[in-house]
Amino acid sequence: MKTKMDFPSINERKPEGVKEDGSPYRVLVVDDSMFVTKQISQILTSEGFEVVDTASDGLQGLEKYKELYPNIDVVTMDITMPKMDGVSALEKIIEFDKAAKVIMISALGKQDLVKKALLIGAKNYIVKPLDRVKVLERIIQSIK
Repeated sequence: MKTKMDFPSINERKPEGVKEDGSPYRVLVVDDSMFVTKQISQILTSEGFEVVDTASDGLQGLEKYKELYPNIDVVTMDITMPKMDGVSALEKIIEFDKAAKVIMISALGKQDLVKKALLIGAKNYIVKPLDRVKVLERIIQSIK
């Protein structure tokens, strides 16, 4: 029986979600849509990232960021959520940790909120519907 060793891959590459030391980048996913949370989690884990936790609103996201700090590398943050929106949560996270890496996720037509988030300190943004390549590209740009 042939094994993987019998077929060396010419495309072997290190997953994008793994640091130089071999440990995964740790991500907190904050989104009120279970579908989007699952989609982001699947995209990230397929590239070696570790989704350490999820939150369904900005307030919960802020609390979880504080709990996980400093063992968190990046946050994906939806803009429109109940209890506390993503821009307010971003402000509070930046107040708590100036070096926080937060990537905003927004629906089309929310350019004003995206601009505001970038001015506050978001590292990047992703527009829904999610595109695997764009999600990975923007997150990787933000952490490297």
